[in-house]
Amino acid sequence: MSGLGTIYKKEIRENLRDRRSLFNSVLLGPILFPILFIGLGYFATSKQQERAEQVLEVPVIGAEHAPNLVNFLEQQGVIIKPAPEDPESLVRSQEVQVIVHIPEKYPQQWQEGKPAVIEVIADPSRRESDIPMRRIKRLLMGYGAQIGQLRLQLRGVSPSIRTPVMVKDIDLSTPQSRGMLVMLMLPYVLMITAFTGGMHLAVDSTAGEKERKSLEPLLINPVPRWQIMLGKMAATATYAFASLFLTLLSFRIAFPLLPMGALGVDLSLSMGAVGGILLAISPVVILAAAMLTTLAALAKSLREAQSYMGLVFMIPMIPSIIFMVNPVTPVTWMMLVPMFSQNLLIGEFIRGESVPMLWLLLSMGSTLLIGLVFAAVAATLFNRPRIVFSS
Repeated sequence: MSGLGTIYKKEIRENLRDRRSLFNSVLLGPILFPILFIGLGYFATSKQQERAEQVLEVPVIGAEHAPNLVNFLEQQGVIIKPAPEDPESLVRSQEVQVIVHIPEKYPQQWQEGKPAVIEVIADPSRRESDIPMRRIKRLLMGYGAQIGQLRLQLRGVSPSIRTPVMVKDIDLSTPQSRGMLVMLMLPYVLMITAFTGGMHLAVDSTAGEKERKSLEPLLINPVPRWQIMLGKMAATATYAFASLFLTLLSFRIAFPLLPMGALGVDLSLSMGAVGGILLAISPVVILAAAMLTTLAALAKSLREAQSYMGLVFMIPMIPSIIFMVNPVTPVTWMMLVPMFSQNLLIGEFIRGESVPMLWLLLSMGSTLLIGLVFAAVAATLFNRPRIVFSS
């Protein structure tokens, strides 16, 4: 096996010399992803807080029909604006985010003790309208609840009769488990990193060497060709795992910097969680290295190999997207599904849950089995002349 070790050292050393490719494949993810995540987190939090605290200015149509309601809104800090001529067009053009319309029937419905209708004109498809719309609705509902209680008291009825059932929440979540809601993108990022970390080396050491005509002299050496291919795959897996480890470590450092403590959310990753995540994803690194090396070796040129890489990245994306849009409760049989099981396990580690050893073994074993099958196929490719001389 000395030939395998020699090839492994050769590929590691040659890739280290290419500083630009090394940075793009190994270091770009650990630096870019946390900065992007923290930047977006700070921006989203500051914008939400700014919109929630800014003075609410609301045009009111028919304010003369409900002077008490208007006074209540003003007491709550709402600035009442004059009624516009064309409220729908103003809302559609987003010149005004929300408008309150008090119909002419409001006083009559109020006097008869019927529910008095108030219209809130807004466009919920505009995200910037969401907070003003919820704020004005909350104030209107609060005013209605206050008036309802006063009416009952005037009739000698306890307001508590309006609440025959009281729901009391017992929150079993922990600050760490609530952090999973914020770190929902982390499994997706880690799975993609397992593929991108070794992509450059997989392409350069196979299709790249065929284009540079440096593969034939390498194969002349008295080393079994399967060892040459496995050496290249081992080097690819090493760089992918290094990129994955650095990315996860950078997230562990970056997450506590997000301003989530006031929301009761703990974004810290313990070293036990980091170790569990790395252990769960390690077979994915082997599978990714085998797949990337196989496809790159089959390509006739460097450009063709690079075009294949875009299709390969769809493989880890699909399970991660399914996990994000359709959360499921992990069960034992799901651990047999490669890459989807890793997404589930990452979520459990982030939440601080105790992961059964059987789940971890099944997930690692099923993924590793497929990775070894790909590796076995790849190991025989250099024995085929049409693969070696396809360029």
